[in-house]
Amino acid sequence: MSLRDAVSLLDVQWFYPPYGEFTIARVLKNTEGGVTPIFAKVAEGFTGVGNLLDTRSKLFKFLGVSRDEEAYAKLQQALENPLNVEVVSTWRDLYREVESLRQLPMVRYYEKEARPYITSGVVIALGVDGVVNASIHRFSPLDDRRAVVRIVPRHLYQIYRKSMEVEREVPVVFVWGVHPLVLLAAASSPPYGVSEINVASRLMGGLKVMALDNGVVAPFLASVVVEGFLTREQADEGPFVDIVGVYDRVRKQPVVRVEKIYVLREEAYVHYLLPAGLEHMVLMGFEKEARIWRAARGVTPRINKVRLTRGGFGWMVAVISMEKLVEGDAKNVLLAAFAAHPSLKIAIAVDSDVDPDDAVAVEWALATRLRADSGIFVIPYVRGSTLDPVALNAEGLTHKVGIDATRPLDLDPAIFERAKIPTE
Repeated sequence: MSLRDAVSLLDVQWFYPPYGEFTIARVLKNTEGGVTPIFAKVAEGFTGVGNLLDTRSKLFKFLGVSRDEEAYAKLQQALENPLNVEVVSTWRDLYREVESLRQLPMVRYYEKEARPYITSGVVIALGVDGVVNASIHRFSPLDDRRAVVRIVPRHLYQIYRKSMEVEREVPVVFVWGVHPLVLLAAASSPPYGVSEINVASRLMGGLKVMALDNGVVAPFLASVVVEGFLTREQADEGPFVDIVGVYDRVRKQPVVRVEKIYVLREEAYVHYLLPAGLEHMVLMGFEKEARIWRAARGVTPRINKVRLTRGGFGWMVAVISMEKLVEGDAKNVLLAAFAAHPSLKIAIAVDSDVDPDDAVAVEWALATRLRADSGIFVIPYVRGSTLDPVALNAEGLTHKVGIDATRPLDLDPAIFERAKIPTE
């Protein structure tokens, strides 16, 4: 299924040119949590779309589920039981070739960003050991046939490092404009050696792919397919805005040498993802929520809700609503959360009558139920998130904080009952 077909499942609002330099970014921000904006004629032969997965309800629609537990279970099942893909040989007639990366309708989102770039592209890489990895990375052109890609110390970095050790460039395909469930799979973290493309295949009930000349496959009907090689060459990357909402520092990052650029002949839908926006948070954080949910339920079955909070940009702060049976349950749940999501910096446990989606309710729990002398613990000098601006080094070394804001069991529960006004 193409991105254009997927968009037909959503409530949309059309926008039309002319577009100013930051028009698309402003529209994405203003429509978050509501309709999905479609941008007509962002370039000849291209239509833009954004906010595909900016709400849980949109994600649930694509997954075919109605609540968190079903979504977590479906994603976990796909991660543990990936499905083989079907290779389509007759795909080239559906595509046209373009000569330059600059012909793709990239945009800037914030005023101090270095240049127009792609924020929702999936890099599919083939390692020297035959491992296929698919992950989302920002991608910015240096010239017509060279681009720089931001990679972090995860699986693509491991593939790149192993390849450089044996003097081998990494065959890659960069795709822009794919089904939202391909994005969800690419944003997930299965064990090394498990292809996220096969995870997407399980989520979608089967996925067709195209075999490129460099040996890498790409999802069939991806709007833009850039075939090339990740090289030893390094270039300045940034400044660009990451999920924290601040400008990421400029780094030397690997350069992609581009061999071919394919674009769907039929109107190609490309996906604009607002950095630090709600969709960015959902994509980065949802699979980690599922991991925390599973780990927490391994400690105690009475887990009500897990949220990576908006204030923690869907990544570094978690609130877990639970029912503890004995003192110490909450701390064990918090420790499980840190183990399940190593980038987590702050984890808060609250009772089941506190909604993690309600920041005021969470603060109320901190004010009324936290015993600071026994309810707060610090885990010093552990690896956290490289996105943390106050991390102690470039690898994300940090101190983590767990907070038990559940009611003490040695006190009368009546004093913690929240007052309610009766309905008529």
